[in-house]
Amino acid sequence: MQIKTKILKKERIILGIDPGTTVMGFGMIKVTGNKMELILMDELILNKYESHYLRLKKIFERTSQIIQEYHPDELAIEAPFFGKNVQSMLKLGRAQGVAMAAGLQFEIPITEYLPKKVKMSIVGNGNASKEQVAAMLKRLFNIKIMPTKLDATDGLAVAVCHFYNSGKISSGKKYGSWKSFISNNPDKISK
Repeated sequence: MQIKTKILKKERIILGIDPGTTVMGFGMIKVTGNKMELILMDELILNKYESHYLRLKKIFERTSQIIQEYHPDELAIEAPFFGKNVQSMLKLGRAQGVAMAAGLQFEIPITEYLPKKVKMSIVGNGNASKEQVAAMLKRLFNIKIMPTKLDATDGLAVAVCHFYNSGKISSGKKYGSWKSFISNNPDKISK
């Protein structure tokens, strides 16, 4: 008697986030084996809210809502880039932290990717423009109608970057719980 075994393809859902305090972009893919399928690509427009704290609340609420609706297995987020404007960097870091907190609330593993790493993964050039990244994603997923803002494609790019880098040694930082985040970031704890 011959027994045939069936190899099941592991499915997972990856949520990618491009944090921002004016616009937050996000994209979600379903991975089956080595194939990707676009689930969601959208943006959260935040510049209509005057209060920075209200914007942070909206980021937390929308990220939590997406997680509750789609149940992603992993969250990939773009790390803040280091610029000259300290206030902008601080606000961007807060936006990233709030989105990460939403993921940690649901115990979703989180990985950060530097913007250059994301661009390199998608286009093959770490200095590629947002337009080049969007064009590559359009071809990759055969997207007919592109979003008006490139923040949505940036969020999708982070998810795709995570897929391409899964199982590889990455410079991205991973957090699976508040405890691991705190132990990896002692400098972010006020005493």
